[in-house]
Amino acid sequence: MEDSSNHRRHKSHRHRPSTTTTTVSTTTGESDCEVEEGEEGDPEVWANMNRSFRQVQSVLDRNRALIQQVNENHQSRIPDKMVKNVSLIQELNGNISKVVSMYSDLNSNFTNACQHRSKNGNSLRRGDN
Repeated sequence: MEDSSNHRRHKSHRHRPSTTTTTVSTTTGESDCEVEEGEEGDPEVWANMNRSFRQVQSVLDRNRALIQQVNENHQSRIPDKMVKNVSLIQELNGNISKVVSMYSDLNSNFTNACQHRSKNGNSLRRGDN
């Protein structure tokens, strides 16, 4: 029988690439956008990505607080607190929709930046500038 605690440990591990990483990988392990060694990329693109990830994290942090409050209200079994859960769960639902939209925008922006970079890199290599 397999140890399930060992499974959880591996799933919760997040890959945090160092600043010397030369490729950007998707969750499938494929390389979507390669960065030549010595290049840092477009600082504006990275600043926008960083800002977007901070916005997503802010909403996720709020969701964590909402979930804690809903759980506390539910465990208290106090009628007024149980009624408050309706609005808290509605806010949580709205925030989940926001996060989905934000990740969709991040994906589009990242894909566009990689395509733009690839297009510019190919034209520069051919001498088309």
